[in-house]
Amino acid sequence: MIIANILKVKGRSVTTARPDDTVQEIADRLAQRKIGAIVIVGGGGSVTGIISERDLIRVIAQRGADALSMPVSEVMTREVVVCGEATSVDDIMEMMTNGRFRHLPVVEEGRLVGIVSIGDIVKHHIAEVELEVSAMRGYFATG
Repeated sequence: MIIANILKVKGRSVTTARPDDTVQEIADRLAQRKIGAIVIVGGGGSVTGIISERDLIRVIAQRGADALSMPVSEVMTREVVVCGEATSVDDIMEMMTNGRFRHLPVVEEGRLVGIVSIGDIVKHHIAEVELEVSAMRGYFATG
């Protein structure tokens, strides 16, 4: 299965922020929306970074409350790993495991078109396994 199929089910909405938004604004947005990461976009909508809950904890632990007034551009992950809609779920699982991250922006032709999380991948994988089990039960019941 490919990422486009997951986006069809979960939607393509992505919470984004600008590089000059503060760490406090990012933390507020994460809490309000109950999400784990925000994609940072520059002019023209291109992905310039990503910041996750883990990133926030790390910068606050290092710099204390002063970190909250910093622009997110100073603390975000700049080298963002992205995927395309045609990327397979197996490839995504490998990328997330090897890179030790839980959110992956989906980009097509330089434009942000969605985001997938480890939760999305696990949900899909569970549904796939349940479908296989159901098919096997049906096979054995008729055999």
